[in-house]
Order: sequence, then structure tokens, then C-alpha cells
Amino acid sequence: MDSRAVAELVLHLGRLASGEGLTAAQWAVLRYFARANRFSRTPSAFAAIHGTTRGTASQTIKNLEAQGYLTSERSQTDKRSIQLILTDKARTVLKNDLFETLVRAVDGLPSGIHADFAKTLQRMLGHVVRESGKPHFGTCASCTYLEGDGCSEEGQAPYACSFAGEPLFMEELSELCINFVPEKIYNS
Repeated sequence: MDSRAVAELVLHLGRLASGEGLTAAQWAVLRYFARANRFSRTPSAFAAIHGTTRGTASQTIKNLEAQGYLTSERSQTDKRSIQLILTDKARTVLKNDLFETLVRAVDGLPSGIHADFAKTLQRMLGHVVRESGKPHFGTCASCTYLEGDGCSEEGQAPYACSFAGEPLFMEELSELCINFVPEKIYNS
């Protein structure tokens, strides 16, 4: 199979899992805020990671707020910015998200293929990011800024983000972060 056919398969998988009932942009917003960490639940973080303008992101977010899928709160650390929070309505619709079909397809891969496939996709993403100038995205678990060994005293965070200078708890390691820098840049 040639490179163009492989790239088209990747795009086709994305289109098939884009969801029903909402636009692709609206699904992208809901999925993002379902996985974003406390540093990344802002319209500008969404826009940066998804390679769209702040204006376009804001319009989609406002529409979802009007429909009752998102609420906004003032940031506890920076009173000038807002944090976006999913509502129960959004959590309910995400339970029926067609994207989960794609997740189950990945889960069904044999472990060796799963690991190789993930590395291959990370390498492809690295190539596209370098050529497009768009930011990487990822989770704290594989970020250069992650500090700590998972051990801590009672009530203290076992990890920290050296970029934000903030403690991180185990449950935060799998959330998306706007400040993500991959531990290893995958070359093409």
C-alpha cells in the first residue's frame, strides 16, 4: 500500500469516528475538555492544540455553552481567564461517542502491534508537527516537564509539573496538557 493510501486510511478512520448529532468541531471541543488538565481547560489552549483560530474556537464553545454542554468558571489562579467545564449533559453524550469504537479497535490490537502502532503514529505526528509548525499535544505521563517518582508522603502529590511549578496527582497524568513537550521527539 502506498503512502497516500495509508494517509487516507488514517483520515477515513477519523471521519468515521467523528460522531453524530454534533458537528465535528463540537465533538472535538467536548472530547478535548473531557481529557484536558486544569492548566489546559481554556479556549486558547483548545485553539492552539487543534490548530484553529481563537475566534473559531470561541464561537464553537459559545454554541456548546448555549446548548448546555459546557459551563465557564473564572480560573482560581488567574482571575482574568476562564476554565471550561463539561456539564452532565456533555458527559452523557460522550458516553455514546462513536470515537469509543475507534478506542475499542485500538484496544483489540495485539500488545506488540499496539505498541508499534503507537510509536508509528507518534513519529508521523512529530513529522506533521515539525512541517506545519502546530504544537505537539500529549499527557503529563510522557512529558519532559514531569518530575517525581510516584512516591510521596500521605496527602502530598507524588509528581510535579516543572513548567507550571505545580503538584500533580496520579489521576492527572493521563490528561491532555497545553504545555506538553514530548520526552523524545520522534524523527521521520
